[in-house]
Amino acid sequence: MENLVIVDLGSNSVRMAINEIHDDGTFREVRRIKEDSRISEGMGSNHILQPVAMERTLAALKRFKRIYESYPNRTVRGITTAAVRVARNQTEFLEQVQREIGIQLDVLSGNDEAYYDYLGVMNSLEIKDCLILDTGGASCELIHVKNGKPRNLISVPFGAVSLSERFHLNNVVRADRLFAAQTFVNKQFRDIWWIMDAVQLPIVLLGGANRTLARMNRQRQGLLRVDNIHGYRLKTEVVNKTFRALLSRNLTNRKKMPGLETQRADIIIGGILPLVMLLQLLDADRVIFSESGVREGIISEYVQHQK
Repeated sequence: MENLVIVDLGSNSVRMAINEIHDDGTFREVRRIKEDSRISEGMGSNHILQPVAMERTLAALKRFKRIYESYPNRTVRGITTAAVRVARNQTEFLEQVQREIGIQLDVLSGNDEAYYDYLGVMNSLEIKDCLILDTGGASCELIHVKNGKPRNLISVPFGAVSLSERFHLNNVVRADRLFAAQTFVNKQFRDIWWIMDAVQLPIVLLGGANRTLARMNRQRQGLLRVDNIHGYRLKTEVVNKTFRALLSRNLTNRKKMPGLETQRADIIIGGILPLVMLLQLLDADRVIFSESGVREGIISEYVQHQK
């Protein structure tokens, strides 16, 4: 048996998943941890990782290291995505991680990230035709799946943190700023040449903002296991109603909404906006949530290569 440790440094949070890989190719998750390190905070149009955000992230990685070092026979795979991918000081940060933590972070391309999302979803949900949307802190991955195969995929360079900062969606949302954000996202989506091939398909959702949307509605429904979102479904009108409820509140009042983590309240509108615009564009009637994404896709690939 082997312990596969995946350290996943996203734009808003850093996550660690530890899985037991058995000799027969099966695997079982034994530990999962998340910290909201928000490495993309303050990058702006210059795409420079900021010292405070880097230190916050390094501190989280050090805490993770103390945990995974207690697991024997381990293999550690470190990955990072959009924020580090576009950072002008990427090399300096990666070298600092190598020096202080002792792991090499592989910078996934946008297409790699989208493909691993596809693997993670297809190995865990029984669905053949859909559009997968993974909303991160600084990018969104879109994968059009037809007959179980990835027909087209793309990564677009905006997400929950970058949209919230660029259009000032953090606190009270002014109508002109919301309109500007909607116009921007809509244009980016319409520029994807194949996007209309996904008209009326169900949208499968990944990413922290989308998971929050699921938890808020499960809590509203009084369901006992609020975090048990895998395979959970919502109709489009419920998504829109939740979005309007978020827009009607300032930051202080959003933090009081059941199911919404306080540390995510300032970026939740920017995080759900891409979904709302997609639902309008594609006339989709429902969304399906998946807990399996990039990390599970990497595990699946790793197991296949070990056979």
